[in-house]
Amino acid sequence: MRTLNLAWTWRSYLTAAVNCGRDYSPWSAAWIALPRRAYCVEATLRQQMEDLTERERRGLDRLYQGLLQGQRACLAESITLVETQHPRKKVLAQMLLQRVLAYRKQQEELKGGKPLAFRVGLSGPPGAGKSSFIEVFGKMLTGRGHRVSVLAVDPSSCTSGGSLMGDKTRMTELSRDMNAFIRPSPSSGTLGGVTRTTNEAIVLCEGAGYDIVLVETVGVGQSEFAVADMVDMFVLLIPPAGGDELQGIKRGIIEMADAVVVTKADGELLVPARRVQAEYTSALKLLRKRSSVWNPKVMRLSSRTGDGVSRLWEAMRAFREGGLASSQLQARRRQQQTVWMWSLIRDSALHLFQEHPAVRAALPQLQRSVSAGDLTPGLAADLLLKAFTSSQ
Repeated sequence: MRTLNLAWTWRSYLTAAVNCGRDYSPWSAAWIALPRRAYCVEATLRQQMEDLTERERRGLDRLYQGLLQGQRACLAESITLVETQHPRKKVLAQMLLQRVLAYRKQQEELKGGKPLAFRVGLSGPPGAGKSSFIEVFGKMLTGRGHRVSVLAVDPSSCTSGGSLMGDKTRMTELSRDMNAFIRPSPSSGTLGGVTRTTNEAIVLCEGAGYDIVLVETVGVGQSEFAVADMVDMFVLLIPPAGGDELQGIKRGIIEMADAVVVTKADGELLVPARRVQAEYTSALKLLRKRSSVWNPKVMRLSSRTGDGVSRLWEAMRAFREGGLASSQLQARRRQQQTVWMWSLIRDSALHLFQEHPAVRAALPQLQRSVSAGDLTPGLAADLLLKAFTSSQ
């Protein structure tokens, strides 16, 4: 294979696509006509494209064109494809994602590098009114001309593996809005409640033309740390009159929040909501700021009356504009992509380790020894790792 031409980079490929107005996305005619290079990404994509059957090629092209046209059915089918565990379909999903990613990069280049969509993570304890808030908030945004997608992750049962998927049933008005898309997904036991494919679903939603992506997590806990690594702004929803809130919420989660919102601030709960707002305002002053251009806000709203919803959106817009002007938002996204790459590597490496023949052969006996107290977990882990590496 010829020596790598350093002038030929992924960025130059995108620049050529923008300047020439041609479709240089994978498996297009222009892409096939490009000279073969030693660049590994292009070589991999080219080989995968050549291995497609005609039926697979037509299917991926149908999904891609449907996404660009904003067809909700194609978006739902595409997300299902990236969620699959079938080996062949996982390859097809990555090819579709790569093509959508290339298209998104072209559009961002045309807009001067400005992201196409605003990603917002929403989380909070059960009963905080997350779904009710999304219903009201989403309807307000679509009424102002925005296209809103909601990725709601429901906890899966450890026994049956099933999930209630109740979020969509609680967003009756928004689910009927043609400018909104709601996708409930089971957590499937994923740590943090955010599925490993949620980040990829965000890319698909942006490719389908949704300029606001809301990611709702399972609840308070590890999920906040997961969702904060895939959104532009993280919003923590807190209900009033829920006891000692500051003791019930981890300090690390509060530090990650770009905004804390006290919900259900109406009627008899208005006074407790004001008290909680004051407590969090004082608490945030003692914490280290995550951004040099943004001070986390503590706000209150009522999904029932709609009071405070518009003010929250104005604060979100100010956050985004400040992040874009300082380039912190773009830098945050680049860092997030690297974080998720390593997260997926860890998942794949663990699966590879568990499925290794030497590990599977030694694991039952070592597990029994650890359970019986005859062997320390550390020594058992060392023995399994030695079995794995010695047979490579």
